[in-house]
Amino acid sequence: MTENYLQSIGFEPFARTEGNSRLTAADSIAWRYRHAHAAQDGTHLYAEHPLGIARCRLSTLPAPLDQHDVLLDTGLDDHAALEAAISSFFTTHGGIGTLIAQNSANTYRPYRRQE
Repeated sequence: MTENYLQSIGFEPFARTEGNSRLTAADSIAWRYRHAHAAQDGTHLYAEHPLGIARCRLSTLPAPLDQHDVLLDTGLDDHAALEAAISSFFTTHGGIGTLIAQNSANTYRPYRRQE
């Protein structure tokens, strides 16, 4: 599963691990995504695949901690199961709703005095 594939089915990067100078280039890859459209009832759909783990999880929470909150947990190469779960999510929640404004990165910028 690649970022291009996730973007082709409607997801956009939601959280990146950037901002820490100690991270390697591989760590700056997005691993949490949000679907570009909300459901008709306003529910958002998130996908994540943590680095180093060959799994993909769908949830209505950006960072589900309980397995109860996970809608789907599948292998990275199971595109059919992922697409079926996305379709089922939108059917359950009344269909595809409005386009969500793109997530703006909150970049930390230290205060600098002007002299």
